[in-house]
Amino acid sequence: MPTNKTPFLPIFLGLLWFGSFAGLDSTTGKLPSIPGVYIFGDSLVDAGNNNYLAISISKANYPRNGVDFPDKKATGRFSNGKNAADAIAEKFGLPLPPPYLSLKVPFKEKERKSAALTGVNFASGGAGIFNGSDQKLRQSIPLSHQVNDWQDIHKELTSQLGPSEAQNHLSKSLFFVVIGSNDLFDYFGSFKLRQKTDPQQYTQSMADKLREQLKIVHDTGARRFLILGVAQIGCTPGQRAKNSTMHECNEESNMWCSLYNEALVKMLQQFKQELKSSMTYTYIDNFKSVHDIITNPARYGFADVTSACCGSGDLNADSPCFPVSNLCSDRTKYLFWDRFGHPTEAAARTIVDLMLSDDSQYSSPLTLTQLVSS
Repeated sequence: MPTNKTPFLPIFLGLLWFGSFAGLDSTTGKLPSIPGVYIFGDSLVDAGNNNYLAISISKANYPRNGVDFPDKKATGRFSNGKNAADAIAEKFGLPLPPPYLSLKVPFKEKERKSAALTGVNFASGGAGIFNGSDQKLRQSIPLSHQVNDWQDIHKELTSQLGPSEAQNHLSKSLFFVVIGSNDLFDYFGSFKLRQKTDPQQYTQSMADKLREQLKIVHDTGARRFLILGVAQIGCTPGQRAKNSTMHECNEESNMWCSLYNEALVKMLQQFKQELKSSMTYTYIDNFKSVHDIITNPARYGFADVTSACCGSGDLNADSPCFPVSNLCSDRTKYLFWDRFGHPTEAAARTIVDLMLSDDSQYSSPLTLTQLVSS
């Protein structure tokens, strides 16, 4: 996430009433197996790629980040612990997908070969669908570059398995895409952009550009896509703190998120019609998730849905999460890790459980379980 602008990233929350877990195979009681999971996106799912960018300051490889990660290690995840990409891999019994750039350093050939088969994380904090301002300053890795990196891993995988078996492997793997919020932040913060195009046109162009990148990934053999919609980014601690009296959400920001999600849903429907049986997908309505948990937090096990767990000042949102920041004592009760709206590990795990539930109000046209079983 870029720090040279106001990068309050979207809430990444899952909403599930834990009375039962419905995402299991009805005959075996286990999740369907998948051979690999490949991650594209922004800081919501970044596993540390930005650590390897020489001049980027959009990093989280310092405390208090990682306070609940194994060995209390600050890996570059914008979280107190693991993120949703990690949780999905764990649910399917796969290793945590390592950051792609960690596999580019010397003496990592063995790890690279292994990760190519089970999953790689290409996500980058601050990344957008477009090559925005912070990408030009080499602060993050935009989606188009992540897709280029995927093609490098695709070559590695094909070399190991051969073309036919590689195609079979990829057709059963999961491609998880979490991106779009930083493009909206660029629009919010640019008078020139708002003069040039209205919100409807801009969000439609976002969806169109995303389609181009998905098509490239599809053409390499990807068949199963998990797409996360943009959440209510107007309800992050940083946005609420700007309303110093009532701490209410920024409804204008939320409205633009809704416009993008509408364009995204229509694009995915058209994309599926074009590709027919060669592509299946699950869209997760994270916007609705945020609304539901904020209006009834106790039902989902959360006590604080407005302030950040790590930070300072009003709502703990006056500054990012630093080693000297205030830290909440019970991270399982907070939705937000920091002022930007990154989720705590508890929130990330909640949305993954939601993805695997049979509750279709948050997923369409398939639940994640249906997607990996198709």
